[in-house]
Amino acid sequence: MLYTEIDSPLGPLLLTGRPSATAPGGTAIASLSVAGQKNAPALGPAWHREPAAFAEAARQLEAYFAGRRKDFALEFDVQGTAFRRTVWDALDSVPYGATTSYGQLAARIGASRVAVRAVGGAIGANPLLVLRPCHRVIGADGSLTGYAGGLERKRLLLDLEGAAV
Repeated sequence: MLYTEIDSPLGPLLLTGRPSATAPGGTAIASLSVAGQKNAPALGPAWHREPAAFAEAARQLEAYFAGRRKDFALEFDVQGTAFRRTVWDALDSVPYGATTSYGQLAARIGASRVAVRAVGGAIGANPLLVLRPCHRVIGADGSLTGYAGGLERKRLLLDLEGAAV
């Protein structure tokens, strides 16, 4: 596994990834996490620090935090159940500067009202904070709820995007 840390307004970001299977010399991002995040990956003894492998991701994240980028064009290599992948893919459809509720996201993927908690669990397990915009999902009453990186960081991201919350 490859990794690097980059500075951001959220604090240090830990990026992990593997060599790309489709783009020679590229890196497929496996996770992006912040310090203190629930379920963040722990560096293993076989991991290799390779900042150059994440140069494009770092460039896109810098542009995002500077307000010059609204989405990301990166290859991802994430592990999850089919249900989680469906939820994570649906997160990508929530536009920059907009928000949606857990129930609305569940409806978007055809999940029943009973499955809203499962949708919330899948969002909470999102391994790609910021890159896959789980911060755009809020409570049905408009409140900020559940963010693995902490509600202060969620607020910062929504403010950066100009989302009305």
